[in-house]
Amino acid sequence: MKNLVVLSGAGMSAESGIRTFRDMGGLWKQYDVMEVASPRAWQKNPELVHQFYNERRKQLFKCSPNKGHQLLSELEKYFNVEIITQNVDDLHERAGSSKVLHLHGELKKARSTIDPNLVYELDHWELTLNDKCEKGSPLRPHIVWFGEAVPAIEEASKIVSKADIFIIVGTSLNVYPAAGLIEYVPPNTAIFLIDPNQTQIKTNKRVTFIQEKANIGLERLMKVHLKNYSIKEE
Repeated sequence: MKNLVVLSGAGMSAESGIRTFRDMGGLWKQYDVMEVASPRAWQKNPELVHQFYNERRKQLFKCSPNKGHQLLSELEKYFNVEIITQNVDDLHERAGSSKVLHLHGELKKARSTIDPNLVYELDHWELTLNDKCEKGSPLRPHIVWFGEAVPAIEEASKIVSKADIFIIVGTSLNVYPAAGLIEYVPPNTAIFLIDPNQTQIKTNKRVTFIQEKANIGLERLMKVHLKNYSIKEE
């Protein structure tokens, strides 16, 4: 099977009702990013940080995967699909995708503030300072905040470097280091960008642009473009 790698962003989950950060009326209108999503914010006002992520987590528990998530899951019948997502939701997994790498953390997980290796699954949406790890330290959201390193970026670059087909969906490639992953795509790999807006990409690689929302764009990609590839190799 050919290796099909997907880089997904906020636009992928927007159609499930997940509010995005940068769109008009998005979360940045309501919150100052540095006051809710940075190490300084956690030190200054951890209660506000928990409030912010509790709201997002509560919303996520009410949302379901959309058709775009389901289409990507279906592609596993024909390709070796690996998804690299900038999203912190679990909608790809709930749709059935088996290989998902989260660059920016996961909303339904929390981790120790003294031992980053202690990570816990959450089956409820509310997290407070009373919730502690087994070493007695308060739990924080398992999220990569602004100003923090992205631990998974090295693994992501290795995945991209083996892609036969590379799909970018729901992201305008403005956030680094995720935006730089396109430079790891092999020279002869087909690159498809699905975005409803005109997007300028800083790359000299050839990109096929599909100006649609995630759901419609992925449908067109499957019906028109992926038909040109040998889906299964004996």
